[in-house]
Amino acid sequence: MTECNRSGVRFSSLNRRRVEGSWDGGRLGSDGGGVLLREVDRRLGLISAMNDCVADPRDPGRVVHDQETLLRQRIMGIALGYEDLNDHATLRTDPMLQLASERAVDEGRPLGSAPTLCRLENRVSRAEAFAIHRVFVEQFIASHKTPPGEVVLDFDATDDLLHGTQEGRFFHGYYDHYCYLPLYVFCGGQLLVAYLRPSKIDGAKHSWAILSLLVRRLREAWPGVRITMRADSGFCRWPMLRWCDRHGVNYVIGLAKNAVLMRMAGPLTDGAKAAYESSGQKQRVFGEVQYAAATWDRPRRVIVKAEHLIEGPNTRFVVTNLPGDPQDLYDRTYCARGDMENRIKEQQLDLFADRTSCHGFAANQFRLLLSSAAYVLVDALRRLGLRGTEFARAQAGTIRLRLFKIGVRVVTSVRRVVLHFASGYPWKNLFATVLARLRQAPAVLDTG
Repeated sequence: MTECNRSGVRFSSLNRRRVEGSWDGGRLGSDGGGVLLREVDRRLGLISAMNDCVADPRDPGRVVHDQETLLRQRIMGIALGYEDLNDHATLRTDPMLQLASERAVDEGRPLGSAPTLCRLENRVSRAEAFAIHRVFVEQFIASHKTPPGEVVLDFDATDDLLHGTQEGRFFHGYYDHYCYLPLYVFCGGQLLVAYLRPSKIDGAKHSWAILSLLVRRLREAWPGVRITMRADSGFCRWPMLRWCDRHGVNYVIGLAKNAVLMRMAGPLTDGAKAAYESSGQKQRVFGEVQYAAATWDRPRRVIVKAEHLIEGPNTRFVVTNLPGDPQDLYDRTYCARGDMENRIKEQQLDLFADRTSCHGFAANQFRLLLSSAAYVLVDALRRLGLRGTEFARAQAGTIRLRLFKIGVRVVTSVRRVVLHFASGYPWKNLFATVLARLRQAPAVLDTG
């Protein structure tokens, strides 16, 4: 039986030897890989750019913890696996978090306390949150050495389950609980937008405005770029389709089935059913129809996937203005949006994007952006440092376990901070490769 007291711990014996422990190991840390995140941010300039978006109303003569350091402390903490502000009651003296936050590694100069971080979260306005989104877009643009020929913007909404009485809290019938309904926009694995919304709205609300802003900025940076919007049927709204047609934006968007569509797809579904009954094997038949709902301004191209399984028919529709083979557009273009759902899960499960427990709505939007910033850092490490390795597509939780959670002893002197990593760490070569690549990567955002 394990015994704990203030001076140490005693464990079950090993043969005839007692096994004991104590809490006097000195300046030790369990997040040795936090220095990699520090190198990533030095390449991106992300947190410094975010800090420039947020006004600091405090009296400079009384400030102990400058705002940029607080932002680093919070974002690095999330990336390292600490979602709760209360964790910083002890983390504020952790040598690796101090180093990752660009603060002197000094136990006598702790980082910000949980109340200090809480005050920061609760004073950020919606306008400042909007400005932070611009930082995400700018770092996405700056991450491309040459203008891309095409970008595909994935839009999706998800539920953010709430347990308290937060501002903007409403019950959502589809998800069957009280929640927020944040809107995400990704391009590949890169995050551009994490926009918090109450859940009593149409799931597509504000997506048109966000798409317009993104298109304008991307075309300013890359005048010849082709832009495609990709989304599920929750975003199929004909005014937005008309806007895309008029502004040269491509789209491939799911379309909810209805009686008219099913009747138009009848020859395809009947053919798939007959082939299934003849062969006993799953059948997929693709085609297209011209369809316009009663409220639409004109008919549009709709791809039909007529699938018949042992469970019965599984017919799907996608509206698009892209040319090309229907099956190729469905399988290679539309279905690729499923990866975005993995990125949202990664942010919620591994980087605590659903930790929106502040009372104020604006504070919860800022918390979502803090999680998003942690995602941007981890994703940049994945793109810049892990390309071509076995972890090139690893999720944030796996990257944290393999590269961040390393035991380390920290020794400081006047001129040096020396990190003595655990001798038994099994991924030394990978760590060295990632560090070398990050040190060689050029700076992305000019924060000067």
